[in-house]
Amino acid sequence: MPHAPGDAGPDAAQWFGHPRGLSTLFFTEMWERFSYYGMRALLVLFMTDLVASGGLGMTDVTATAIYGLYTFAVYAVALPGGWIADRLTGQRHAVLIGGVVIALGHLTLAIPTLATFYVGLVLIVLGTGLLKPNVSAMVADLYPEGGARRDAGFSLFYMGINVGAFVGPFVCGTLGETVNWHLGFSVAGVGMMLGLAQYVWGWRYLGDAGLRRHRDGDDRGRALRSFWWGTGVVVASVLGVTWLQRGGVLSVSILNVAQGTGITITALVVLYFLYIFLFGRLSHDERRRVAMIPVLFVGATVFWSGFEQAGSSMNLFAERLTDRTVFGMEAPATWLQSVNPLFIVLLAPIFGSLWVRLGSKNPSIPAKFAYGLLLLGLGFLVLAWGSAFTTDGTLVSPMWLIVTYFFHTTGELCLSPVGLSSITKLAPKRLVGQMMGIWFMAAALGNLLAGLVAGMIESLALPQLFGAVGLVVAGAGVVMLVASGPIRRLAGDVR
Repeated sequence: MPHAPGDAGPDAAQWFGHPRGLSTLFFTEMWERFSYYGMRALLVLFMTDLVASGGLGMTDVTATAIYGLYTFAVYAVALPGGWIADRLTGQRHAVLIGGVVIALGHLTLAIPTLATFYVGLVLIVLGTGLLKPNVSAMVADLYPEGGARRDAGFSLFYMGINVGAFVGPFVCGTLGETVNWHLGFSVAGVGMMLGLAQYVWGWRYLGDAGLRRHRDGDDRGRALRSFWWGTGVVVASVLGVTWLQRGGVLSVSILNVAQGTGITITALVVLYFLYIFLFGRLSHDERRRVAMIPVLFVGATVFWSGFEQAGSSMNLFAERLTDRTVFGMEAPATWLQSVNPLFIVLLAPIFGSLWVRLGSKNPSIPAKFAYGLLLLGLGFLVLAWGSAFTTDGTLVSPMWLIVTYFFHTTGELCLSPVGLSSITKLAPKRLVGQMMGIWFMAAALGNLLAGLVAGMIESLALPQLFGAVGLVVAGAGVVMLVASGPIRRLAGDVR
């Protein structure tokens, strides 16, 4: 008799009151996030370090553009990664393949050549696209009954994400900054291999979770052809926009490709929403609720374009302009990358209970987005204030960054989980998958913009750069707050 998803039999083992398979997915995602955030903490610092010191000797503009493209791609490929699992491999095998490719990517980064650096980044992007969306989908599979127990399971799973994100910069960052950049990349790869080992070992606890479910009309050949056609169209669009940008001269510089990608993705999102409104056969109520999603998309894009400065301009600020002396020794700059996940672990339960306790006084979705943007903007204004003391090269206390990260984390907790939940409530059931993809595309586009904005660190004084970002983000928050009433009415009874 076949078992239910996530059920390994009538005497299935439990883990903290949850299916034993949750521990397998918890540690898989924990080690993947360890490798991702550990490497990400090193990335811009490695690219901008002198060649004589083992770095790539890139300018800040080029390094942050590469960082923006990389983090953009990590989010963007979640769309085809979920599609591949659904149509071709199943989620369980997609996670396994993705983990192998991620580990290979990190180990490729450990080889000290420029070619292997780019190949390694591409492999990590492709592997993450297969692993990241599908391991989360498998968590849901462990709870076919849904309900509060599934929510609790996701909360525990989310803790694994932040444990990995907290530890990665400490371990990989310390080894990369103080011993050898490529050793840091290697350890990130070892972390992913540990995750894979326990994933394979714990396979037996997953029951039917993540196995490919055959559907009527399945045609793998047609699915593969659709995938390659879609990939070709996106690549051609990016190159075409880049060509137009340069007045008919095709330029493949990193900065031009990043700019062309941003324009292309923005245009595709606009066309998608137009298509849904014109040809999506929406009812009157559906049309009103869906009209709220582009507003949230813009708010989320602006938010992530500021928040994701953490790995680029704020990371450079930590390395070059903060006094990191602890007990007579200089702490690596990458340690400050662990502050945000630490605050998430500490504050997430407080925010979760706060929304419940407010009850009928709970702020609306657009109001929470506004608070998130305002808190993010406030954090940047604090950092702009602190950076004003560095104009003559003076090192400042890392507390400026820590306070900034506190405001950024509270902003994230107002916006990110609320956004995920709101999309599932606002989108028609037949479009939930597509709309979730659009939500992740907002994060992808925000990451790309973050890299491009961070590149201005070479041409703008830091108080101007951080101040401008703070004012733009806070201004968007004010607009969202003022308009929250009319926007809220679009959602009807959805809160």
